[in-house]
Order: sequence, then C-alpha cells, then structure tokens
Amino acid sequence: MSAKRKPAIFLDRDGTLNESVGYVNHPSRFRLFPWTVEAIRTIRDNGYLAVMVTNQSGVGRGYFDENLLDELHAGLRQVLESAGTELDAVYVCPHRPKDGCECRKPRPGMLLRAERELGCDLGHSWMVGDNLSDLEAAWSVGSRGALVRTGFGEGLVRAKVKDWPRQPDLVAPDLYRAVCSILWGAL
Repeated sequence: MSAKRKPAIFLDRDGTLNESVGYVNHPSRFRLFPWTVEAIRTIRDNGYLAVMVTNQSGVGRGYFDENLLDELHAGLRQVLESAGTELDAVYVCPHRPKDGCECRKPRPGMLLRAERELGCDLGHSWMVGDNLSDLEAAWSVGSRGALVRTGFGEGLVRAKVKDWPRQPDLVAPDLYRAVCSILWGAL
C-alpha cells in the first residue's frame, strides 16, 4: 500500500448509517443509528477515509429534490462535527435504476470517483452496506464488502445470501461492529 494513498471504508446510507424507512423525503425521517457517530470516528481515528456513497433514486423519481439531500447531509455533518469527527466525502447517485448511469450501485462510479478525488486505495478498502448492490460495487473495484444486518441486511442473511454467487467478506450485526471487525478482526 502506497504511503500517500489511504484505504477507505465506504458507507451506504439508508439501513447502514440511519434507519431504513423507505424514501427519506423529510428531515424527520432521517434517524441515525446510535452507533453511527462512533463508527465514523473509529474509522478516521484508525487512518481510513470515511466516505458515504448512497443511491437516492427518489430525486430522479421526483419524490424529493437535491436540496433536501443537501439539508440532510449538512445536518449529518453537523452532528459529526459536534462529536469531533467528519466524513471525508459524500457521493450521491440521484438517478433511477432504469437511467443506466455509471454511479448507481452496484456500478462502481462513486467508488472510482473517490479514488480519483481522494486518492484512496481501493485494493485495501471496504464497503459496508445492507444490500448486495453495495457489496457488488466494492467487489467490482477490488475492495471487500461487509453486509450489516440492519436495514435490508437481516432479511437477506436469512433468505438470500446463501444463493449469492459470492459470499460477503464479512457479516456483522451493525456498522460499528463491522468497523471493529474490519480494523481489528473482532465482532
């Protein structure tokens, strides 16, 4: 690993950082999990970049606009800042699945953008999310993928994961425990 290039822990948003409630079309619907801030602090304190990558097709579908996303993410940054930590970057795909863009997970566009803009080392990076599309985005660029049991994760572990062509590199109860396992090999 190059001394100049840091690994990243890419973080899905809905179901990973915050409760999965369908489309978050109002600030009152954006509720962080209690471990989110500590997980992000731990990532950064251990020399990794903390990068949020999120599909938000509600914008492309007209359910809410990008101003709402800006408001939600500014509020998240404010919570993190008041706790003495931050995200290194936030990348959003506002497109619908049928738009065929390169940024919508499972496509790797947001991760490749982070590599270009942040200089992150994708070969030593992880993606933490609650869906197969999160892991597929990571695998397509040589990163590893951790599935959390929050959001859609628990249902996938119970019914679908065994049928996936590739198994998650890690399955954890939640984001904080995934981060601990990635960094120290402990759940």
